Amino acid sequence: MSSMKTKILRPDGSETGRSAELDETIFGIDPNDHAIWLDVRRIQAHARQGTHKSKERSETAGSTRKLYRQKGTGNARAGDAKSPLRRSGGTFFGPRPHEYRLKVNKKTRRLARRSAFAHKAQAEALRVVENFEFERPNTARMRDMLKAFEVEGRSVLVLTGSNAPAVYQSSRNLSKVKVRAVGTASTADVLGAQVVILQEGALPELSAALGSAATDSSKAQ
Repeated sequence: MSSMKTKILRPDGSETGRSAELDETIFGIDPNDHAIWLDVRRIQAHARQGTHKSKERSETAGSTRKLYRQKGTGNARAGDAKSPLRRSGGTFFGPRPHEYRLKVNKKTRRLARRSAFAHKAQAEALRVVENFEFERPNTARMRDMLKAFEVEGRSVLVLTGSNAPAVYQSSRNLSKVKVRAVGTASTADVLGAQVVILQEGALPELSAALGSAATDSSKAQ
């Protein structure tokens, strides 16, 4: 597995003197923008509730009596008051509840996520920090870490190696900060952040999920 190196920082922004290897099959590829577009479109479509509904002719309150006779009045022909042509009538071909789901195959979704990480690496918008954990939710401590990395006020995605409830809860009052376990971060999460902060322990999990080893295992299947 080929790799690139990057400095590992402490939560206070200082350097540890160590470096981390970034999997080149994730961070060093030429980003595929079309795969990104397909995956982000899928994510946005799945987020739609699809509960929109308007009343059609059969669902509108009112009499079904014909308003006036067909001929001899000098007016255009008219049916009942529930006709969609009338102000109080139903809707022509109105929206009905349905799912907005788009199918994108696994290889394309994986390529989209790798491309998103590659974009961040190439834009130097990636930071690797040594593993940290909060004993309890602490928004001030999270804010101090962002200040140390000089990213306060920017949209930030913090990726942890495992589920970290206290770290997640520490970010909830910070409007531009998201915390995700690296395995649950989507293409849209990565692209939507101006800076991605990766815990050191998240790198092996990321390589296992998206790197060359994951690609090889998918081919074997």
